[in-house]
Amino acid sequence: MATAETLEPTRTRIDFDKFARVSLCHQPTPIEPMPRLSELLGGPRIFIKRDDCTGLATGGNKTRKLEFLVGEALKENADMLVTQGAVQSNHVRQTAAAACKVGMKCHVLLERRVPGRNDDYEETGNVLLDNIFGATHEFRTDGLDMNAEAVTVTDRLRAEGHRPYFIPGGGSNPTGALGYANCAQEIADQTKASGQHFDWLVMGTGSTGTQAGLVAGFHAINHDLPVMGVSVRQPRERQMNAVHALTQTTLEKLGAPSLPLSKILVDDGYVGEGYGIPADTTLEAIKLLAQCEGILLDPVYSAKGMAGLIGMVRQGFFKPTENVLFLHTGGATALFAYQDQIMNSLK
Repeated sequence: MATAETLEPTRTRIDFDKFARVSLCHQPTPIEPMPRLSELLGGPRIFIKRDDCTGLATGGNKTRKLEFLVGEALKENADMLVTQGAVQSNHVRQTAAAACKVGMKCHVLLERRVPGRNDDYEETGNVLLDNIFGATHEFRTDGLDMNAEAVTVTDRLRAEGHRPYFIPGGGSNPTGALGYANCAQEIADQTKASGQHFDWLVMGTGSTGTQAGLVAGFHAINHDLPVMGVSVRQPRERQMNAVHALTQTTLEKLGAPSLPLSKILVDDGYVGEGYGIPADTTLEAIKLLAQCEGILLDPVYSAKGMAGLIGMVRQGFFKPTENVLFLHTGGATALFAYQDQIMNSLK
């Protein structure tokens, strides 16, 4: 006679030991209920996956990616990490810290992507930490192909006698996405161990590596958890296509079957005026999480992701009986670069 256990879909495990990797991350990160926020919104039960607690340089989602990226860099005998991001990039901060941890140098390109910021914007928050970690940097104007710019700089550094390893913005390539395929397996393991079922996972999506890694990981292990990405920059169709492309190449790296574009879910209703510019919904999300749950969100990624979750609850997107998991990608150090705007929103 079939039991409930035998009727469950067959799950597989991914062998991550076949990939070069270095230990940088506190894991597994906890999953916590948010009862006060759930009660305030009167909607589904909301939980939070605390990837702001990964440990490296105040934590954040990029650390999971860097375990595989830096592992590959060490395998290639690199002595320097080169990457790029916006001025207040969480990825750059964590890359600079990872370089320190393994004894490498770090050189970064910072894009002046966010308009209308004062001079302090380039000195506080993540930039202050970049400097403390000893990263060298150069600035670029908005609108350039930043990965191409960084590749050019990587080539220059190699010609100067360094052994640089290039990491794309956000660590978003198939190697970096392995970090979130691994996180997908971690979430599935936590779900099985706790008996706590989730109906949705919601997260902010930008450079695509985190969402692509999660979707690829869940698909590879046959764990049915839809991932809704709340775009922080790009229109929905463009973001979906970018996430799908990286999901496919990540699945190839994992040796898993492909999936259709229809499996990539994106909501672009919370971008506001653009990347790095907090909308009113962004500022509300920062306030609600802080004052309901004592949790700090960042104004660029995680708060826009949470604004999307809050908006979807208010619109009745989720059933009141469902369990929704929010992935906190970290980045609260950037709050200091937005001090005036945040303080004005609290009045």
